[in-house]
Amino acid sequence: MQPANAQSLSEFEDKVTEFTLDNGLTFIVIERPVAPVVSFATYVNVGGANEPVGHTGMAHIFEHMAFKGTHTVGTNNWEAEKKALKKLDNTYQQWLDEKYEPEPDTAKMNKLWDKFKKLQEKAGEYVVNNEFSQIVDRNGGTGMNATTNQDRTNYFYSLPENRMELWFSLESDRFKNPVFREFYKEKEVVREERRMRTESRPVGRLFEEFSAVAYTAHPYGRPTLGWDSDITATTMEDAREFYNTYYVPNNITFAIAGDVTVEEAKKLANKYFGDLKEGPTPPPVYTQEPEQRGERRFTIKGKSQPFLLMGYHTVAQDHPDAKALELLGSILASGRTSKLYKPLVEEKEIALGFQLLNGVPGQKYESLFALLGVPNRGFSADTLESAILEQIEKIKEGNISQEELDRVRTKARASLIRGMDSNMGLASTLASAESMRGDWRKVFTDLEKLQDVTVDDVVRVANEYLTKDNRTVGAIVTKSEKKKEVADANK
Repeated sequence: MQPANAQSLSEFEDKVTEFTLDNGLTFIVIERPVAPVVSFATYVNVGGANEPVGHTGMAHIFEHMAFKGTHTVGTNNWEAEKKALKKLDNTYQQWLDEKYEPEPDTAKMNKLWDKFKKLQEKAGEYVVNNEFSQIVDRNGGTGMNATTNQDRTNYFYSLPENRMELWFSLESDRFKNPVFREFYKEKEVVREERRMRTESRPVGRLFEEFSAVAYTAHPYGRPTLGWDSDITATTMEDAREFYNTYYVPNNITFAIAGDVTVEEAKKLANKYFGDLKEGPTPPPVYTQEPEQRGERRFTIKGKSQPFLLMGYHTVAQDHPDAKALELLGSILASGRTSKLYKPLVEEKEIALGFQLLNGVPGQKYESLFALLGVPNRGFSADTLESAILEQIEKIKEGNISQEELDRVRTKARASLIRGMDSNMGLASTLASAESMRGDWRKVFTDLEKLQDVTVDDVVRVANEYLTKDNRTVGAIVTKSEKKKEVADANK
């Protein structure tokens, strides 16, 4: 099978088999025997949008836990470690309860924290560090990693074909027997990620603030990395409840691509996952973002160069307008042939560049059509914003050619197909569609939908969604710019 040349569902259906175990676990098997390697992608239909209030960052914390081993992997004495972990979590909870008292007893807190540190040291005596990943490495595994976003959590790696059963053994073990080993140490790793990716990066701070301003109700407005105070407030018991709620068989999709047969995959799936207990259906996200009633604006003072981030509320990924918006974004801001690049970067030199952020913070629910711009030296974020809006108005007036639409459509199709050139690309793409959208075939119907978009469709969605009242604008400005804005406002 040659995915790069395949552009229709019929070309894939003969090589893709989907089956579901009695407990609800879904498997997608893609037979691609071009090399003796098999890639595995695990998609859990839970992300930042599903986290309980007060525990942002939970999905990401649990992603880290999935590499800590099981009752048999990563420990030299599970029974003793289990008891130590229970005492550790109870002590942390007591410290937390005192911390949030109206008038906390500092002496009591210090005593509990000293006890907590000793228990953490004791629990560490039972840990066999990195044993899970070492087993994978010793058996020729590559590319082991995981990611979390607002919509999902995924785990992935590849193994030689003759080590396929090892994946079934390890993956079933960590889902049947999860542990919260080194939980509080790992929370500090997560906190450090937050510092590096958000607090220490101007664009990270800008995007976090932008999401919070753009969304007033929907959980997309909360950071996937979590608020610092929520990370502090999360305990092992909280993580266990999260796992029991969302890491249930009918909320998990596995995709296997490479030198594999369906018969072998079914046999191993039943052997290793068949006894995994069926769980209750996870609760849906009920909250819907209310209609925005007017433009929202904010600025952040900083020592960095200026940045501009602007966006509009649009639609979820399966909405009929999603593909027209995707192509609109590419026409506007993707590459050197886009509507923004030539006039604003090459000719007027107002901007250094742009980044299209269509479909953020997530795509499962109503999303944002956003654009990050970097003003050139000597130009303010306000000047860049005016120039961008001028180009958007031209698009809304119909200034799009069929040639431009065909060009970005070809790029979009090529990008989607290119993403399936490898075993891992195939496994991840199909598992994502099945997990989040309910059907792996939507990967291919997306290609058909792209083909159906017309110039009139692009102009229509630009006029419908890219309106002032539907817009959120954020900027990082230097202190001198901030003072100028205040002075201008007082004139």
